Amino acid sequence: MPPIPNPARPNGHGRVPARAGAGLKPEHYAEIVETRPDLGFFEIHAENYMGAGGPPLAWLTRIREAYPLSLHGVGLSIGGEGPLDAAHLDRLRELNRRFEPGLFSEHLAWSTHEGKYFNDLLPLPYNADTLARVVMHIDQVQTRLGRTMLLENPASYAEFEASTISEVDFLAEIAARSGCGLLLDVSNVYISGINNGRDPGAYLDAFPMRHVGEIHLSGYAEDEDGGIPLLIDAHVARVSDPVWPYYRRALARCGPVPTLIEWDNDVPAWAVLHADVRRADAVLREAAGLSDHARVA
Repeated sequence: MPPIPNPARPNGHGRVPARAGAGLKPEHYAEIVETRPDLGFFEIHAENYMGAGGPPLAWLTRIREAYPLSLHGVGLSIGGEGPLDAAHLDRLRELNRRFEPGLFSEHLAWSTHEGKYFNDLLPLPYNADTLARVVMHIDQVQTRLGRTMLLENPASYAEFEASTISEVDFLAEIAARSGCGLLLDVSNVYISGINNGRDPGAYLDAFPMRHVGEIHLSGYAEDEDGGIPLLIDAHVARVSDPVWPYYRRALARCGPVPTLIEWDNDVPAWAVLHADVRRADAVLREAAGLSDHARVA
């Protein structure tokens, strides 16, 4: 099959531009190939493409011919107390080799214990022991993959009494010790701030923006806990309205960086998802001081 021409990737390399992109979903494969939408990149969950073959890899191969990729892992369990899964690392290395993504990221979380895997990204206490363990695991990942990774700040619903370091300082120290970059999930910043009674703006003002290589935006779900509002990092809707001003606030400090629109559940028609991508692109143009007709490069 011939490649899909797209101006987002004119010279065939894997660098991800400072534009908005979308999470790649099977529901949209055919429409993307047929319509060649204008956007900066696609992001995939690594664990969905670790098979030896089949339709997902075939579709991804075609789409990769036209667009840069960001590879986002959800199963490394960077914060787990046990050793990293060597077989999982090998599969990640093969995906990186095969598709040459411009960015690779994982979560500041744990999801395994004594050989058991949990279908969730679980939080960590921020203290010296956890810091040393996370840095050690990141060193192992970057050495095995032969590349720098980005680490994403989590959405939180409670805070550990055992924490002795703020989340921002914890992430900054991880980046300083390991040489990794950071993935700033602005929606997670807002969710965690509301849930834990902290100011999202103050968090962003203190965040070590020099390490940020990518930003995530998404829509949250609203619930309550004992009559108190509770926001859930559900990725089930368009980017929530209160998040956009904080996105602009982050860009004012770090400048334009690749920005992903996440929508993992109740996946909508492509046009709906693409509308949020275009909106983020417009904000990136504003941040870069470009006209409405220019493209963020």
